[in-house]
Amino acid sequence: MCGIVGYIGTKKASPILINGLIRLEYRGYDSAGISTIEKDGLSIMKDKGRVNNLYNLPGIDDLEGTIGIAHTRWATHGKPSKENSHPHMDNSKAFSVVHNGIIENYNELKKFLTDNGYTFYSQTDTEVIPNLIHYYYEKDNTNDDNKFLKAVKNACLDLKGSFALEVICKDFPENMIVVRKDSPLVIGKGNGENYVSSDIPAILSFTKDFYLLNDLEFVILSKNDAKFYDKDLNMIEKETKTIEWNASSAEKDGFEDFMLKEIYEQPTAIRETIGSKLNENSKCEFDELNFTKEYLNSINKIYIIACGTAMHAGLVAKNVMEKLCKIQTEVDIASEFRYREPLVDKNTLSIFISQSGETADTIAALKLCKEKGAKTIAISNVIGSSITREAHYSIYTHAGPEIAVASTKAYTSQVVLLTLLAIYFAEILGNSKDIIENLKKDILDLPKKVDETLKDSEIIKNFAKKVYQEHDIFFLGRGIDETVARESALKLKEISYIHADSYPAGELKHGPIALIEKDITVIGIMTDPKLVDKTVSNIQEVISRGAKTLIVTNQKIDSKMFDLVIKIPETNAFISPILSVIPLQLFAYYISKEKGLDVDKPRNLAKSVTVE
Repeated sequence: MCGIVGYIGTKKASPILINGLIRLEYRGYDSAGISTIEKDGLSIMKDKGRVNNLYNLPGIDDLEGTIGIAHTRWATHGKPSKENSHPHMDNSKAFSVVHNGIIENYNELKKFLTDNGYTFYSQTDTEVIPNLIHYYYEKDNTNDDNKFLKAVKNACLDLKGSFALEVICKDFPENMIVVRKDSPLVIGKGNGENYVSSDIPAILSFTKDFYLLNDLEFVILSKNDAKFYDKDLNMIEKETKTIEWNASSAEKDGFEDFMLKEIYEQPTAIRETIGSKLNENSKCEFDELNFTKEYLNSINKIYIIACGTAMHAGLVAKNVMEKLCKIQTEVDIASEFRYREPLVDKNTLSIFISQSGETADTIAALKLCKEKGAKTIAISNVIGSSITREAHYSIYTHAGPEIAVASTKAYTSQVVLLTLLAIYFAEILGNSKDIIENLKKDILDLPKKVDETLKDSEIIKNFAKKVYQEHDIFFLGRGIDETVARESALKLKEISYIHADSYPAGELKHGPIALIEKDITVIGIMTDPKLVDKTVSNIQEVISRGAKTLIVTNQKIDSKMFDLVIKIPETNAFISPILSVIPLQLFAYYISKEKGLDVDKPRNLAKSVTVE
């Protein structure tokens, strides 16, 4: 879950590396460091804390090297400290390494290396890697040009777990070696220079042409070239892929925070995700898919598998899939899915959602479903990401880079895309024609209605000022509104550190109402006309016990009953979560700002969970 950057070219590497780390800081911010090849050998500069701390390190401005690697850390093995910061060197100071991932057998490797005379100075799993490379390098008595590459390859084949590595060596000052296994890594091709990064946005301002690596593909980089090898060191060919994201998407563009910018980008993200897939007077089209009525009729179950916010998007989709397609749909947490021996076979369709396309648990669940014979669809925001290369089919949201750790526009884009997918299936099956035609019209109207919803931000900001010091806030909803309650509670927890829980409103009397006391805040979501009266009754139960209430609704209710009612535009109940979540994204944002917290980089969290 760390971020890594590399540069090889003709410019000073250190400013480029630090700039890249700043753009990747959403992947981890416990410590940061860079390593460059200088005239007198390898240099390492690193420290605990944020990337900006690097600017204060003595000698950082004196670095002249044009080859370098860099790292911003989300701590796994070893507490955040200077000693545990990356890069790490081997004992002889010949190799410097940065690593994203987890080495599961590092204790075994550490013992092996200790027995062979190596000493360790950190608590990390990563420190075994440069020493293991050195071990194989010294064992090789040849002097061929591939000695560096062979040592890295042999070390990697000993590693169990996940890794994306950048390695530099004082004996090969014109080269860098990179490799990945189950952790993200891309190479950006420049003119007389090459860039390496965990994520595309960090280097998007330098290039739009990227090499996308498969597992255990080794790359020798020079300033003018990139040579690719498989795990047996046979040379392979790689084509670049052009990424059409606008580099300004990774900038704040006048907004105070990335999260606020991304909340306000939702109309555009939704419009781009709809794209050419949907027109009011024609069938929904997915050029990437070739599903037949015969195949869809053979499906006995759909699994939607994801983590966190993406899983909440799946919960919204369950409603529309079952109603329109008449196929049983289950939503599963990816980290739990593999360990309960799920009932998957050739008659199962499995859909996997990951904004980054690199979520380790989700990719592992996908591989399991493939092994069991199920068809797999990946939904991602990143073209060429690991999950999209693993799945049988891939479809994309078009939200653009999402930098804030707490997801907003990716979530609403996922809900839109999943709804379009349900319509696509239903039209092939010939189901629910009347419902679908009205739903299509409402989806096409969504960008305009999201714009309208965003106009209530000042009202929400003022309510946030009244409740930001609270320790507990509860979210209630019924039916599809309960999925929004879950996502809204998660958003508040993520960025404000307030304990927030969500419950189906009808479950209040079965236990949670014991937590309600005078002046506690309860937020209710009411958009389903069939359930609004029941939800109002449930909210009355907390009001009678002294709770303050905020209601998000597009239904006719008696507003005088509640402390604040946020009205959102009317729309089809299937897609109401796209509108009802937006005021609550803003609510979480403004509470965090009132508390003086870092909205974009909440403590202990990273954007992309690339380890189990």
